[in-house]
Amino acid sequence: MSGTRWLSDEEQRIWRAYLASTRLLQEALERQLQRDSGMPHAYYMILAMLSEAPGRELTMTRLACVTGFSASRLSHAMARLEEKGWVRRVKHERDRRTTMAELTCEGFAVLEATAPGHVEEVRRRLFDPLTREQAQGFRDVLAALMDAYAREGDDTGTEDPPVTPWAPGCPPGPC
Repeated sequence: MSGTRWLSDEEQRIWRAYLASTRLLQEALERQLQRDSGMPHAYYMILAMLSEAPGRELTMTRLACVTGFSASRLSHAMARLEEKGWVRRVKHERDRRTTMAELTCEGFAVLEATAPGHVEEVRRRLFDPLTREQAQGFRDVLAALMDAYAREGDDTGTEDPPVTPWAPGCPPGPC
C-alpha cells in the first residue's frame, strides 16, 4: 500500500465531478431520446454510426468497436432494430463469414427525424454551459486521454471512424 499514489483532494473533486457529469449527461440523453422518439441511446448510436459509414454499412465487428458494445449487446440491439425495419444484417458479398450491418432507408428517415432533438440536447447539456475556450480545452483533455489509452492498447478500435458529412437531404448512399 505504501506505493499507492492516492488522489489529492483536488484530484478527488475532479474525479467525482467527472463521474457525476458523465452520468448526468448519459441520463439526460437517454431521457430525451426516449421521450422524443421512443428509442434508447444505444439504438440511436447504432443508427448514427451506420449513417456515417460508407454505403451506410459496417461489419458487425467494426460496429461493435465504434459503439463500444459487446457482440452480445450489439446482436440483441440489431435484432430489435431489424424488427422495426431500421437495419438489416447481410453476409459480406466476398467473405460469407463476415456479417454486415446496413442502415435501411426507413432507419435513415427515423434517424433524420430524431437527430435534431438529440443534437439540441447534446448542445444544451455539453456545449452551451462552456465558453469556446473551455470547449477547446475539453477537446484537448479528451484527446490527451484517448492518446494515452491508444498507447496502452486500450482504444479497442474506437478511433474516429471516417465521417461523411451528414445533412438532411444529402445522405451517403442510395435511398
